[in-house]
Amino acid sequence: MIAQTFSPASDPLDPPFTIFTPETQVAPFVLCSPHSGRTYTPAFLAQSRLDPLTLRKSEDCFVDELFQGAAQLGVPMISARFPRAYLDVNREPYELDPELFADPLPDYANCQSVRVVGGLGTIARIVADGEEIYHSRLTVDEALARIEKLYFPFHTALESLIEATRAKFGHAILIDCHSMPSAQMAQSSAPRPDFVIGDRFGAACDPRLTRFLRDTIAAAGYDVQLNRPYAGGYITEHYGRPYRGVQAVQIEINRARYLNEMTFVRTSGFERLQRDLTQIAGLLFPAFGPAIDRPAAAE
Repeated sequence: MIAQTFSPASDPLDPPFTIFTPETQVAPFVLCSPHSGRTYTPAFLAQSRLDPLTLRKSEDCFVDELFQGAAQLGVPMISARFPRAYLDVNREPYELDPELFADPLPDYANCQSVRVVGGLGTIARIVADGEEIYHSRLTVDEALARIEKLYFPFHTALESLIEATRAKFGHAILIDCHSMPSAQMAQSSAPRPDFVIGDRFGAACDPRLTRFLRDTIAAAGYDVQLNRPYAGGYITEHYGRPYRGVQAVQIEINRARYLNEMTFVRTSGFERLQRDLTQIAGLLFPAFGPAIDRPAAAE
């Protein structure tokens, strides 16, 4: 089993991501952790008006480690090393906020998406709880450089994993792995479930797979909801093409199950959750190893 790197790390973000590659891929699954990156470069910290701990509020902390055991069962996993506060690959490439930049944006930029309006575009203006990240406005050239250096290589690598999996098995299933703030940290009065599974309301993934995943997680003792409040982001929507033999589903995990959300330290629940995710994957992978249109594999 190999964790690939791509070049000498003369730059703190070189390589910008890691890929775990099993010696033998045993199932048509690809795991993706786009928001667990935690390499905050000195240059980025100098640009920010926030301390490093506050910047981490946007981070899906340790999600790559939570799914490590699942990957070691025999499927590839790609994990970003750069933080979401620096660049978000779960967006269109050019969802850019005019308020963040000192010069005009190019015509092809999407400046009006809901995510941009909320300050959470490809280059975020705020962290997850609404605090402004930067001391001053950025240049457009800097944003485009981040996108070229980090965004496109990440998606090229992810697409390659998906296509190689589809070529080997005849179909591919992408699991996009995330975490969400608890109700307390999200300042929400409603309790949040332990897991939210998003399949774009059935558009990105066969409902049989979604139901199997929901029922298997629930059987492990967790509270699970479908598509609310998270139906899946850009990665799920972009790659989930069931008619082309590619399913995509997003998993959001309540951080309170494994993390102290104030200090970003793993709690005693981390090991149990990691173990449960590995066991869930051990049921999921063989169930959907054959082509997904075979009902016996999902029922």
